[in-house]
Amino acid sequence: MPDVGPGQSYSAREDDKMKKVTLLTSTAAILAALSVPAFAQSEISTGADATGISAIDDRITDIEDDVTDRFDRDNDSDRFGPADRRQGLFGTMSLSYTGRTGNTENQDLAIGGRVNYNQGVFAQSVGLSVEFGEDDNGNKDQEEINAIYDAQYYFNDQFYAFALGRISQDGLVDGVANYTGDTDFTDEFGDLRTDAFLGFGPGYRILNTQDTTWRVQAGVGVRYTKTGAQEAGFDALGNTVADSSDTDVGYIASSRLYHRFNENVFITNDTDYLGSDESADVLTNEFGVNFRVSEQLATRLSYTTEYQEDRAIRTDNTVGLAVVYGF
Repeated sequence: MPDVGPGQSYSAREDDKMKKVTLLTSTAAILAALSVPAFAQSEISTGADATGISAIDDRITDIEDDVTDRFDRDNDSDRFGPADRRQGLFGTMSLSYTGRTGNTENQDLAIGGRVNYNQGVFAQSVGLSVEFGEDDNGNKDQEEINAIYDAQYYFNDQFYAFALGRISQDGLVDGVANYTGDTDFTDEFGDLRTDAFLGFGPGYRILNTQDTTWRVQAGVGVRYTKTGAQEAGFDALGNTVADSSDTDVGYIASSRLYHRFNENVFITNDTDYLGSDESADVLTNEFGVNFRVSEQLATRLSYTTEYQEDRAIRTDNTVGLAVVYGF
């Protein structure tokens, strides 16, 4: 939340707040111009479904959504703290079901939702996705449940506490179907059936001006995993053991930097680290440059580096380009 200087009224503070919210209004307007209604019609014109036009139109929408997401990540809704957050309880839920008969007989179910509760300086968010599917023989080919939790509590304008949680469950990884009886296990046998993480710690806003924001946070985390082998009652050598799992204490650290050079150019640099004594260290860094080339054209260039300690080639580098043009 912005500080109130000597002689500055609450109204002036609100004006400062609004200035911060409107830093990227031009880019946001471009993105909004390309957005589509949440409940669009099934075909764009008569006959479009049968001729395959609707399928291509859906793919175009997917590409537009992907580009918009890249810009949204750089906008960083938490850049200026909780001052501009929507208050109270709100969220979205969605359900998708598809059942097929004829040449193929299968079905898919997907449920997704997010619930937010913001009360003053305390913000919480819970997300859930459930996906089930069957193949043409009526056998399950997907059974996944994922949930996430994110919370922030601000003690003052600079200092806050955070909590991050995640749990993923893959019901098809049971370690039985692909177990060969020796040490030459298939990938599924060693895949994770359950993967959960909970981390918490302090965060601090080092800079929080209209043109530059920088916040860092670090804490301790606990990771719980269970492989298909462990679910089936085997150890890494194929010996029968009691039901087991692995719990590992790790450390997390993050940095979020934003700087605006002028009304047309700003940069971001996001860094995340996860490490522990038992598991391989993971480090990612994404540097992005955003240009508002004109009132209609916005461009984003990014360079992402991902380091994982346990890989033969430990570092992967990715160059990204996103362009939005509205007319």
